[in-house]
Amino acid sequence: MNLPLLSLSLFKQLFACSILCILAVCNALGQTTSSFPSKPIRIIVPFAAGTTTDQAARFIAQRITDLTKQPVIVDNKAGANGFIGLQFLLQQPHDGYSIMIGTNTTHAANSALFKKLPYDPVADFIPLTGVIVGGVVLAVSPKMPVNNVMELVALLKKSPGKYTFGSGNSSSRGGGEVFKDLAGVDIVHVPYKALTMAITDLMGGQIDMVFGDAPALMPQVRSGKLKALGVSTANRMPGYEDIPTISEQGLTNYEVTGWLAAFAPRGTPPEIAEKLSKIISDIMRSQDAENFFGANAWKPIPSTGAELAAFQKSEIEKWQRLVKNAGIQPE
Repeated sequence: MNLPLLSLSLFKQLFACSILCILAVCNALGQTTSSFPSKPIRIIVPFAAGTTTDQAARFIAQRITDLTKQPVIVDNKAGANGFIGLQFLLQQPHDGYSIMIGTNTTHAANSALFKKLPYDPVADFIPLTGVIVGGVVLAVSPKMPVNNVMELVALLKKSPGKYTFGSGNSSSRGGGEVFKDLAGVDIVHVPYKALTMAITDLMGGQIDMVFGDAPALMPQVRSGKLKALGVSTANRMPGYEDIPTISEQGLTNYEVTGWLAAFAPRGTPPEIAEKLSKIISDIMRSQDAENFFGANAWKPIPSTGAELAAFQKSEIEKWQRLVKNAGIQPE
């Protein structure tokens, strides 16, 4: 059966309607992007208040507000190695108004430390930009009869399995595991939900040492409540030049760093993700960011989303090697 051909007039009408529909969609997308943000933004922090991640999120939040005149709320959802915060983010509308500051813990190390994750650190997120990178400080109780790294190593070798180190994120865990491997010592790992909890127990004498972020540890070091033995970076940390690196004290090639980055949930409109990437990376390129983070020995690492994706891939591979070489059994 032959169907009647459309008349030229009807064809022209349908074609014109199609063009108008396409233009309307494009116009709507353009308006959405140009008007973003038009309401408050929420930045999810998967760790406790007072952590480096929290401090970075609050710095970025204030600068976004200054630029856009829209309120930015920092929402701490701590616990379970970042699982709680990440799952919470993924349950929110994927419209660009809920983003997160992720870390080497949430977006690299967890994939090696756990047999199964309740999220996919790559497939579930859109990388926006790098935020900061830095090292950790090895701190002990002032009661520990050691004043440098090699004295600590000698003490640990005399009593295998007697001493403990606490961790609250992958940087602090990795710091201890790499130290054990290079020094050839047996230290018992004590995990905490947050680094601040490990530091509190260190000051209380419940554990013997912590490899932790400088901003969290150094106030206690400067006040004499803790003793810093070394830093994990290849070179001495800006602002803490009086503390030698662990590597220069005899554990050659010891280097452990942690990083923060901004992510949006997968499904966020690409135009909105691109705008968020530019806003946050521009903030991190500012002299204001250099001054703020440099004061705590952290270096801003603004990037494109593609650059962050490549960096994250390399970090996941690095953590797979570290966990395997350290003999850590994934949980």
